[in-house]
Amino acid sequence: MRVFVTGASGFIGSAVVDELITAGHQVLGFARSDAAAASLFAAGADVHRGSLEDLDSLRSGAAAADGVIHTAFIHDFSKFAEICETDRRAIEALGAALAGSDRPLVVTSGTGVAHTPGRLTTEEDAPNSPIPRVASEQAAASVGAQGVRVSVMRLPQVHDPVKQGLITYLIDVAREKGVSAYVGDGLNRWPAVHRLDAARLYRLALEKGSAEARYHAVAEEGVPLRDIAEIIGKHLNVPVVSKSAEEATEHFGWLAMFAGFDIPASSQRTQQQLGWRPTGPGLISDLQRLS
Repeated sequence: MRVFVTGASGFIGSAVVDELITAGHQVLGFARSDAAAASLFAAGADVHRGSLEDLDSLRSGAAAADGVIHTAFIHDFSKFAEICETDRRAIEALGAALAGSDRPLVVTSGTGVAHTPGRLTTEEDAPNSPIPRVASEQAAASVGAQGVRVSVMRLPQVHDPVKQGLITYLIDVAREKGVSAYVGDGLNRWPAVHRLDAARLYRLALEKGSAEARYHAVAEEGVPLRDIAEIIGKHLNVPVVSKSAEEATEHFGWLAMFAGFDIPASSQRTQQQLGWRPTGPGLISDLQRLS
């Protein structure tokens, strides 16, 4: 299969590219810079130049492929709502090129878009969060209604020893403030998955996924934020402290909207449907090996 991958040189997308090529697929990687294009060429992928704001480049890339995996996202959380709307338009453009063809489109969302207090979030839970990231799933539903074979990959904190999703920003805050913090008792939980396990699941969703399905790339259902903060404090040799909900905004900045969330999630249905079994190191293990 010839697969168009957006975000192909990024943290998750580069692992997806390697996974696809190893499995025998051809990859057309989306690149906005010379450096990204060079890294894709070195990995064995063909290169398609463009950007998320260039909808024509997205449509032409999708039109040239047998399937699409959309991992690209602009990680500028100071303009989070605006960035999520950019993602909505990108998904709609990809869908327009695939409508009526039965070619698969796998788009990316987050497990936190479905907030289910008191229990694990499952694949059956519809997006209901005030977080603007719901725009991605709304766009997926829109293109699905137009006959696109679309599925949604919900990501938790994706990690290896180099990067760890939002936890990377927690580390930056701890380094800047001189303390590693959590909110309240720190027992709120974030789900997690190793980067290579997530990449394998994207491939399985492309090859075997069902239209309008939601998949959870969750290896660990919920790691307490206090445990994460303690590992960060040990790594940076800074105190570990609790912040009240009122103090959280000043301490965490934009990250405060996530820092107190208890958002554990299950992948039981995903594992049953796609035969996915995560095998990579856990989040705490990777944090203990921070580079």
